[in-house]
Amino acid sequence: MRRNIVSLIKFVVIAGLTISCTVLTFKIIRSPEYENNELILVPSFRERDKTVRIDYHDTQKIFADKERTGLGEHGIAANISIPEALKKSLYDQNGFNAALSDLISVERSLPDIRHPGCKKKFYLKDLPKVSVIIPFYNEHWSTLLRTVYSVYNRSPEELLVEIILVDDGSTKKFLKQQLDDYLKVNLTKTSVIHLEHRWGLIRARLAGAKVAKGDVLVFLDSHTEANVNWLPPLLEPIALDYRTCVCPFIDVIDYETFNYRAQDEGARGAFDWNFDYKRLNLLSEDKKHPSEPFRSPIMAGGLFAISAKFFWELGGYDEELVIWGGEQYELSFKIWQCHGQMYDAPCSRVGHIYRKFVPFPNPGIGDFLAKNYRRVAEVWMDEYAEYLYMRHPYYRSIDPGDLTLPKSIRTKLQCKSFKWFIENIAFDLVVKYPPVEPNDFAKGRITSAIDPELCINVDNEKQNTRIDLKTCSVDDPKLTFSLSWHKDIRVNGGKMCWDVATSHKKAPVLLYGCHGDKGNQYWYYDEKHKWLVHGEHDKRCLDADFGRKQVYMSVCDKNSPTQKWQFEIVDSKALESGYQEKL
Repeated sequence: MRRNIVSLIKFVVIAGLTISCTVLTFKIIRSPEYENNELILVPSFRERDKTVRIDYHDTQKIFADKERTGLGEHGIAANISIPEALKKSLYDQNGFNAALSDLISVERSLPDIRHPGCKKKFYLKDLPKVSVIIPFYNEHWSTLLRTVYSVYNRSPEELLVEIILVDDGSTKKFLKQQLDDYLKVNLTKTSVIHLEHRWGLIRARLAGAKVAKGDVLVFLDSHTEANVNWLPPLLEPIALDYRTCVCPFIDVIDYETFNYRAQDEGARGAFDWNFDYKRLNLLSEDKKHPSEPFRSPIMAGGLFAISAKFFWELGGYDEELVIWGGEQYELSFKIWQCHGQMYDAPCSRVGHIYRKFVPFPNPGIGDFLAKNYRRVAEVWMDEYAEYLYMRHPYYRSIDPGDLTLPKSIRTKLQCKSFKWFIENIAFDLVVKYPPVEPNDFAKGRITSAIDPELCINVDNEKQNTRIDLKTCSVDDPKLTFSLSWHKDIRVNGGKMCWDVATSHKKAPVLLYGCHGDKGNQYWYYDEKHKWLVHGEHDKRCLDADFGRKQVYMSVCDKNSPTQKWQFEIVDSKALESGYQEKL
């Protein structure tokens, strides 16, 4: 008896020490704030004890996935012969290789490409319950089901309340009764809302959110695949502070081969003053903790988690935003300006098919995108809206509709100014994307210095179009280029840039979407030698074969007349001050 009592006492003491040590080793999670652009830590919102953490990894499922074999398993690129007529027909309908998708299991395995630290992380035992909302319009059968199965199979059962599919007026018959019947038998936590008309992505999401039962709303696109243990990393920051939105890392599912790969290892969401989605580098503090959530000014749009309570406090989406476009800015702005916060979670990864092209026509309601942008700007951007209008003057003439409701929400919640958002949350955005852009270093036609009748030419502004030579003509916009403050060369001041992607001898110059990050698109005009120089480090010069009227890259040669070019207008002082790297 005495031995039993002593053993019991030892057990209690050891257990107590273990619990104490466990609690002491937990990282104290706080919400970061900015003061004078310096990161400080403040206590997070806590409604109840949240110190107990558990491992949510489904090891049995993970091991089973590792044993799977077959086409496309483990996210490996799939290559198989498909009748060309079938492939083209389904490609035209979907913008990706849907015929191949049909040959890949809807429950295929994926590679676990998370940072190693993610595989050791425990999350709060007391996490909120979730409704996953997936809107779709004419989605392909197998990609839609693969989305649902990935959520079903890789979410902790106790956290997943339901999956709500929202059919935004699809016209494909199999997305009606056939889909309903399949889900009733195979995916019983999944239901479908069938909208009678196509209302667009924004209102479809709202339709799902209005009937959702979960504490947290998770929105996904309909051609995605949730990866290993994707859900707990999205939920923990929300459990600590309900006024939090969390986005997963979005990986790439190749539209041709269904290869699954990382897009990158993290960047902060942003925008330029055309309202194009952009990204900012991680802060140095974020880089020190590669498996921890980090603050992001702007969400990419379609994939995020937010508490239902906070979503509806914010008024959800502005219901007058139609189809798609601008909604990610509206929601991001009001999350931050109305006392919330937004994170990207590196340990939550979801793959997404980026279509080769959008197969759906404009729904016939005019320039809905411009109207959406005008509404967002008028309600949330204050005086900064002028920078958007400077680039798109016709936005001023667009009727934004009744703004009473969204403005009343901003007033009721005593939301902060857009200036506060720029200075405290997106403080480095204006460095990379200045509201008022500096003047070009050089612009106009580019002619050969030894034969002024020959001009640099581009036949169209499509990606991968090759730059060449042609006889100059008067006022031809195809012959107009600018060496911009981004240190890239742009066609007609637009969004397509000269790009050299290879170091091969006589590498061609191709058009590619401007990214503003130098690299393959870095150019410098050496006014002394009349060289168009590419590359920050391994510098090469633009050269030409006059007989074939082709241009290409060569080793810079002071004695080569075919490497000498003349910009129509050159700002010599700007070149001198803007470039420190000189030959």
